[in-house]
Amino acid sequence: MKAARLGLLSFLLTIPPAAAADGDAAGPAPTSPSRARFEAIDPTAPRPTLSNPEAHGSTAARVKFEQKLGSQIPTGATFRDEEGREVQLSSRLGRRPIVLALVFHRCPLLCNKVLDGLVRALKPLPLDAGIDFDVLAVSIDPKDTPESALAKKAGYLERYDRPGTEGGWSFLTGEKDAIDALCDSVGFEYVPNPATGQYAHAAGIVVLTPGGKASQYLFGLEYSPKELDAAIRAAGEGRAGSRIAAMLLLCYDYDSATGTYTLSVVRVLRAFATLTALSLGLYLLLMFRREARTRAGGGPPDVDPTATDGAPRT
Repeated sequence: MKAARLGLLSFLLTIPPAAAADGDAAGPAPTSPSRARFEAIDPTAPRPTLSNPEAHGSTAARVKFEQKLGSQIPTGATFRDEEGREVQLSSRLGRRPIVLALVFHRCPLLCNKVLDGLVRALKPLPLDAGIDFDVLAVSIDPKDTPESALAKKAGYLERYDRPGTEGGWSFLTGEKDAIDALCDSVGFEYVPNPATGQYAHAAGIVVLTPGGKASQYLFGLEYSPKELDAAIRAAGEGRAGSRIAAMLLLCYDYDSATGTYTLSVVRVLRAFATLTALSLGLYLLLMFRREARTRAGGGPPDVDPTATDGAPRT
């Protein structure tokens, strides 16, 4: 038992002190291709500083994903599909439930992970895109183009790997007014960063009824196939689900010049590491105190391990 505790203590001591420094100033993130190129050009060049940390805090506070169950998406909002054709959202309604993902194509962090998680959750389902439900991925970036949307669609159709389901996937791009109207209708509040051209936003998907009303929200990067299946079926019947507890995973900007993340997916991971370290530390403290009390009291009495008279055994 003592050996096991010492091993656990050794493991605990190997965990880095996550809260020792601010996430924006705690040192470089793992080397990225962009950062490698920067250093190869001029390793001695001064690195630009990050924006005001207080601005990052206020920006993060403005990022939300409110559960507006039963709210109607704007049917008249106009976008462009992957072929560059102008379409209204009403053209995607009235047939099947819709799985809505709000992303942008140049996102270096969560957007691809959201779509990756969605595909992983859809693959084991007995339901088929284009037959039982539709997938609607809408870019929140007005600078995204039908060409980039077409490339995204091709990549995720390949991952989904169900021939004949192409008609069930739409990757739309549009102007800011249409984007904002759609985002507002489902409670998705994102914040642009003019300095980088990227966006702070939350990770998750919304399941809509065939008529375009929010039926269920799923947050994060991984979605349970069972829950997603149930949400799609409930939406197909026009039913709204229930609110779920949400811990929003935020996407912010990766600064290729400084090699750091300006908000903190990193901080979220550090928070989990800190919680783990504290839990293990508390467990060890309780075990050591219990052992100390046992020794102070003289330890448990020695008894015959073969006794059968009901006496306690050690």
